[in-house]
Amino acid sequence: MLEPFRNQSYIDFSIEANRQAQDRALEEVRRQFDRVYPLWIGGKEVESGDFLKSYDPSDKQQVVGTFHRASRQHVDQAIAAAEKAFEEWRWVDPKERAIVLLRAAEILKRRRFEINAWMIYEVGKNWLEADADTAEAIDFLEFYAREMLRYSERQPVTPVKGECPELVYIPLGVGAVIPPWNFPMAILTGMTSAAIVTGNTVVLKPASDSPAVGYRLVEIFREAGLPDGVLNYLPGSGGEIGDYLVQHPRIRFVAFTGSKEVGLRINELAAKPSPGQIWIKRTILEMGGKDTIIVDPSADLDAALQGVINSAFGFQGQKCSACSRLILFEDIYEEFLERLIAATEKITIGPVRDPKNWLGPVINQASEAKILHYIAIGKNEGKLVTGGEKAPGNGYFIKPTIFRDVQPGARIEQEEIFGPVLSVLKVRTFEEAIRLANATEYGLTGSLYSRDRRHIQEAKLKFHVGNLYINRKCTGALVGVHPFGGFNMSGTDSKAGGRDYLLLFLQAKSVSEKVDY
Repeated sequence: MLEPFRNQSYIDFSIEANRQAQDRALEEVRRQFDRVYPLWIGGKEVESGDFLKSYDPSDKQQVVGTFHRASRQHVDQAIAAAEKAFEEWRWVDPKERAIVLLRAAEILKRRRFEINAWMIYEVGKNWLEADADTAEAIDFLEFYAREMLRYSERQPVTPVKGECPELVYIPLGVGAVIPPWNFPMAILTGMTSAAIVTGNTVVLKPASDSPAVGYRLVEIFREAGLPDGVLNYLPGSGGEIGDYLVQHPRIRFVAFTGSKEVGLRINELAAKPSPGQIWIKRTILEMGGKDTIIVDPSADLDAALQGVINSAFGFQGQKCSACSRLILFEDIYEEFLERLIAATEKITIGPVRDPKNWLGPVINQASEAKILHYIAIGKNEGKLVTGGEKAPGNGYFIKPTIFRDVQPGARIEQEEIFGPVLSVLKVRTFEEAIRLANATEYGLTGSLYSRDRRHIQEAKLKFHVGNLYINRKCTGALVGVHPFGGFNMSGTDSKAGGRDYLLLFLQAKSVSEKVDY
């Protein structure tokens, strides 16, 4: 019998043995940078002869890996392989499917330092952020395995005289999984494992900025005993294969995490049936955010300060849950802002291969240009009080940036920047704070720092976000503890890591047998 689910604890890098283990893993991974990776279709390595490269954003000329690029022909082959595998995988006992996830979790635990190292290099996560990502991936595997066991049990239905009714959950079919680069192991693992454990088969298109991390999951599932064709790996450009994959008539569902613009396009394409399609495609979409922390005069300002720093600038602000708007009451505005600026200017910036650097690079040149463009806009919409420029180094380093006295409706206050840029607004009343917090097209995360029970209760009722936190940061959702997903343009509120999530990859079949004999 399985023990109850428990979240993984994080590695303590203040312990010398752990620091040495992570350093060794970084050296070992670096020795693999010249590797060329194939596609993985139907349990076979496939070479296209057309290549894409992944780079280290801390050292922008450093290639992390070279990958065969998939074409539309490869999409057709992968879907055919996934359809063939589905005809067997769908009938495998749910307990056996859950065991595959549990094996994968154990393998990931064994390879934890190595997986951390791939993320440190490929997406610029510092040591703590990388390990939190790996821990969350383990949690998804452990949690969804147990959830599948729960869904495989006899489901409650109302009894009726003369009949024997039952309700069973069955898989959907072949799905496209399109994960983001910012949580390259956690979200990738979460969406993929949920689809697989529920009996579906997957065509995985990893993010173009993190294909090396994506390939690690393929290796892990192969070692865990996943049958050929259940998971197929197709790195490639969204323009070349993304739309084609989403529109393919044999794709039954699309699980996507990424930007609002891409998510809405997927929703639009999936809604229009293609010739030969016999189902309404299901879309599971997690998109952007413009997340707010409110700090009122009753708050523990020390705790609030740390929460704002971690939420706004953790992983360079490249989280859909990141705090990009800070609402302060006028009574504490100047004091808190002064302390926030001082703390921000102490942040160490540089290549995250060195654990002394807390803030690493943004992901690529396009992201850097976009963030710097928004900073230029912000100089006309608020008062720049710190940051606002590139930081030294051969990577995409941008100093953490704060604008004060930003007015409601400003572009930097409304549009998702996805970088280390924070807009600060001033309010007089709690009603005004809630109104401004909700005055955005998004509704993903939010946080309130307060000791005022009236404010806390009102926030619980009126702060319109999918994940609301009281007296803690607005990032760092834990699997099973904080089911994750947002409202409005933040997506379909899928609640990843929650007890409802696997239902998105299942369909319910009602069966009733008359028993009058």
